[in-house]
Amino acid sequence: MRQSRQWCHRDTRRDPIGNSRPASPAATLQRGKGGHVTIANTMASYWMPFTPNRQFRAAPRTLVSADGMYYRSDDGRAILDAVAGLWCCNAGHNDPRIVEAIRAQAGVLDFAPSFQISHPAAFELSQRLIDLAPPGFGQVFYTNSGSESVDTALKMALAYHRARGEGARTRFIGRERAYHGVGFGGISVGGIVGNRKMFGTMLGGVDHLRHTHDPARNAFSRGQPAYGAELAEDLERMVALHDASTIAAVIVEPVAGAGGVLVPPLGYLERLRAICDAHGLLLIFDEVITGFGRLGTPFAAQYFNVVPDMIAVAKGITSGCVPMGAVLTRTMIHETIADAAAAGTVEFAHGYTYSGHPLACAAAMATLDAYAEDRLFDRVAALAPVWEAALHRLKSAPHVIDIRNLGLLGAIELESRPGLPGARAFELYKLCYEQGLLVRATGDMIVLSPPFIIEEGQIDMIVDIIGRNLKAVD
Repeated sequence: MRQSRQWCHRDTRRDPIGNSRPASPAATLQRGKGGHVTIANTMASYWMPFTPNRQFRAAPRTLVSADGMYYRSDDGRAILDAVAGLWCCNAGHNDPRIVEAIRAQAGVLDFAPSFQISHPAAFELSQRLIDLAPPGFGQVFYTNSGSESVDTALKMALAYHRARGEGARTRFIGRERAYHGVGFGGISVGGIVGNRKMFGTMLGGVDHLRHTHDPARNAFSRGQPAYGAELAEDLERMVALHDASTIAAVIVEPVAGAGGVLVPPLGYLERLRAICDAHGLLLIFDEVITGFGRLGTPFAAQYFNVVPDMIAVAKGITSGCVPMGAVLTRTMIHETIADAAAAGTVEFAHGYTYSGHPLACAAAMATLDAYAEDRLFDRVAALAPVWEAALHRLKSAPHVIDIRNLGLLGAIELESRPGLPGARAFELYKLCYEQGLLVRATGDMIVLSPPFIIEEGQIDMIVDIIGRNLKAVD
């Protein structure tokens, strides 16, 4: 096992896999000792999201504590977290700086309304976020999740064009295999059929670019694929079909996450930006996953050197500790909408009860401090080639048909079982969990996005456990 580089960050008290440290009091509670209610007795009342609930109840997996790179299960096992919770716990778990900031804020100001009144932390955080953003960004609108951030950005695009006298621009262009949350706006511009088919009516006037996944030419690419920039020309076709005067915005994930870590081909995002500029379309980056260091830069916009008009964020803004999201906008969008409103009236009729919640703001600022103090974005950039080399060791493993990576993101795509799509990856997910590793299965892909505090030895451990279990699935 390689020795880790030395980095200036906290001691995360990492547990080795199989550590026999006693389970936390929470774990004891959940196991039903001491007369407490057990999970089994309460399970039926919780309708779990994106989960086959009946299957889960037959063989539940529950986590009761977390620290550093590890979760602890209700049966006392240490579980190495290879997905940062759900793409979000970038600074690792239980960072004492973030925990203390939340605790202190709760004792001073537990809640403040955000309609026509606010609190100092909301303003301070907004400036810190703008300081991280590309040039030209000037405002932050707070939400509570990535789904809300996407819907907010779509509304902003409509309001912007209406304010500038082009109210006929109501159409959105999304992309196949994109995930933009679960609001009606997000599933409309999103391109994952399973998230759309049950719900009938979507937003009208939405079209979709083709996705960029091209295994025939780009299988096992390391970093950005060489082929596929021409797929951006789909946008020119849509302009010709619908006319630019009807299109408000294009929304894409710079790297598609839930769709399988689909890395943009060289030149693709640059071409999208150029076409948007040529036809007066806004470009929205959904950076709910890539924002806050996942590629080694504050935002993917800086990694790819492509500046959008809005950036939707969530997850890493608080390292997953408190729900929060935001939309970062170019100043011209805010000024155009504000200037069109009559004096003394609400310029943008939108918002949430918990926009800029004091606890979320405290968590976000402590998270930004942790990123800066521990140089975690630099750490991602330094670990990215180590991560890439380790993942691609699985190229010849059974059932593997593609591997994709960028920054500290990765996907291992498996050949589907005939007539049973997704079954092989889900079986692999369960085997890994049983052996102390948390990965994420989506379709027949294992997707990975570890916390930024990961050590090189833990990268090896992730790859070794996945490789061993690939030999165990049929």
